[in-house]
Amino acid sequence: MGTPEFARTTLAFLSESKHEVLAVVTGPDRKTGRGRKLIPTACSREAERRALTVYKPGSLKDDGLYESLRALDPDLFVVLAFRILPERLFALPRYGSINIHASLLPRYRGAAPINWALINGETETGLTSFFLKATVDTGNMILQERIPIYEDDSYDTLAARMGKLSGPFTLKTIDLIESGDYVPLPQDESLASWAPKISPFDAMIDFGFPAQRVRDFVRGMSTRPGAYTYFRGKKIKVHACSVVDTVNETNTRPGTVLGVNKRLLVQCDHSVIELVRLVPEGRAEMDGLSFINGYRPQLGELFGEIVKGVEE
Repeated sequence: MGTPEFARTTLAFLSESKHEVLAVVTGPDRKTGRGRKLIPTACSREAERRALTVYKPGSLKDDGLYESLRALDPDLFVVLAFRILPERLFALPRYGSINIHASLLPRYRGAAPINWALINGETETGLTSFFLKATVDTGNMILQERIPIYEDDSYDTLAARMGKLSGPFTLKTIDLIESGDYVPLPQDESLASWAPKISPFDAMIDFGFPAQRVRDFVRGMSTRPGAYTYFRGKKIKVHACSVVDTVNETNTRPGTVLGVNKRLLVQCDHSVIELVRLVPEGRAEMDGLSFINGYRPQLGELFGEIVKGVEE
């Protein structure tokens, strides 16, 4: 059970293993693009390519879905980057249902663990397999694998790397369950933290934080959903930035343009950041120098100033 690319790589890996994939449950096709064409999910495309049975329920509480899955007489449900399963569904398989979560549980429970690990400046994350129970991301753990977060990682690079590792990790988990050679480990609730779903509004950059915090925020949002700010009333996405090794102790307003000589420098809290890759509204991604040449920002102009009416 899964939807995005992160889950597709694991589906492909398990399909090549000794275990039998009976069916795939994924999200409905979605309309996208200017033509509003229906596009299947990444997992749906992989399943169809392998001639696997695919279910695309609008609701996981659908009786028809339950009966179809029960008829398969499954040993195990494997869930990655999917929706919350109702209890009667996750209790259906002989060995129960497992989830592969992209953090070292109980840290970063929730929908966006990769994003929040980067936003918070973590240097390590991981994968955790656990048995589903009624409360989200709280079940007994089976296996964990630690994964370093590199200095140049963004959401895109870290999610891609973790997606590739999730296949072998999931297979190892399934093999352990089959062998019975494991002890489920309860999660320590005192160590729990949360990684809630990120909305587009949550992705707005606040230059009032120190430059390192701003950089980590951009890394955690890049390129999905994409950190953004405003310049001259237009929305600007920032896909990459870097901390400038200087301390600015002035009272200059955060977001103020401090440098336009080949490098686009912006004031943060007692620190300076360089905007390296930007996507102006309606334009393709460009580097900071191209932005300087095209938009001619002036010293003292502001990033992050919301012009009245822009958000309406």
